[in-house]
Amino acid sequence: MNRFQFSLALAIALLVGCTPIDTEVPEDPENSSSLKLPPVHSKQFIDRATPVAAPPKPDRPLTVPPDSPDPQVQKQIEQFLNGLASQGFPAENHGVWMQTEDALLANYQGTKPISAASVTKVATALAALTILRPEHQFITEVGIVGKIADGVLEGDLVVNSEGDPFIRWEEAIAFGNLLNQLGIQRVTGDLIVNDKFYMNFCPNSFDPCPLSPGEYLFEGLDERLWTAEVLQQYQKLPPGTPRPQVAIEGTVRVESQIPEGVKPLIRHYSPPLVEQVKLMNRYSNNMVAEALAQAVGGAKVVAQTAAETTGIPPEEIQLVNGSGYAEENRMSPRAAVALFLALQNNFQAYNLSVADMVAVVGTDEGILDSRSLPAFAVVKSGSLNNVSTIAGALPTQIRGTVWLAIFNGGNNMEGFRAAQDALLNDLVKRWGAVSGSPAELTPITNPIAKQARTELVQ
Repeated sequence: MNRFQFSLALAIALLVGCTPIDTEVPEDPENSSSLKLPPVHSKQFIDRATPVAAPPKPDRPLTVPPDSPDPQVQKQIEQFLNGLASQGFPAENHGVWMQTEDALLANYQGTKPISAASVTKVATALAALTILRPEHQFITEVGIVGKIADGVLEGDLVVNSEGDPFIRWEEAIAFGNLLNQLGIQRVTGDLIVNDKFYMNFCPNSFDPCPLSPGEYLFEGLDERLWTAEVLQQYQKLPPGTPRPQVAIEGTVRVESQIPEGVKPLIRHYSPPLVEQVKLMNRYSNNMVAEALAQAVGGAKVVAQTAAETTGIPPEEIQLVNGSGYAEENRMSPRAAVALFLALQNNFQAYNLSVADMVAVVGTDEGILDSRSLPAFAVVKSGSLNNVSTIAGALPTQIRGTVWLAIFNGGNNMEGFRAAQDALLNDLVKRWGAVSGSPAELTPITNPIAKQARTELVQ
């Protein structure tokens, strides 16, 4: 899925109120015949007037001790790995951790750091939600330096963003229409944007963009410059939406700090962070992951926060970026499971579970549509040329929720995916499939009060 396809998917997701392939190795999700059932349990988001304090840091790992796995499950995992070894992918290149809430089921190199690919995004999600909190909204302001007279801004148009990764054509059109409403049709100066301004999922080192964020905004503000891509997005807006005309005579400038004396005119609030995280994980978008990692201080802060929040030794979470787009991003399978446990447990004050942050198979559209995974599993996949990973929660009748991570190394991405899918389906067959998401893995069903919006500054 490329940047434009992701933008279309995001527009649909936000319109239906959902909370955007593993873009390390592009894949096009096929039309899914998987289940699209409503949740069995009604679950409401608890809107907090003031942020809730983070839980205390654990003094030991959130996972169970690494010794004494279940003999039968351990044997099945070893058979799974021996099968891969017989195909030329040695067992030492793989790692598995599997547990229930209070019992270890399987551990094969479970504490060894292994390339995690996009499972890294789960660490980014945890760090962002821990530091910024689930209800956080990034603010982007559009302001002016100069005076407005007879429809002309004699000065510069200035955009100051806190790092919202979800500014798209739709927001640019809204900005332009509000500027027209304020009497601005022409700008004699420049369009100045700060270096935290993103638009159309750019800048993006993983999927290079033809224009810079500021250049996209320059185009979006004036319908006379629109390309077919902008028109396609405009046609998805409510009928009768005006087409803005804000002609900028100067150029686009990117500044680390905005000029002094800016008068803000427009303020845009992003979707709540928890919804951004869910979209990031559903579509495994690298640019969003990098933006969220930068918002909290970068890969080192993400790794440190993940280790402190889960009680996992820091050497088991080694990150060089927030997306997983590098084999140098390493974590142990145990660490991956601990990340999921932290997401599940640490935000209960908001009535949130990991299902509000990671895709639910058969319910949430996204990169998992092309997989043959058990319905109602809550998982994040990852893939690089020599890596295939999957981690998350597997609901079953007999064992309850099974928390797992399977990391496979070798040039066999499609083969590893098929083997992972077969293993998980076999485990569900043995332990009993569930008919719907259990209560503890049910996403919230009401919209969060703080929704994305654009308004005039009063």
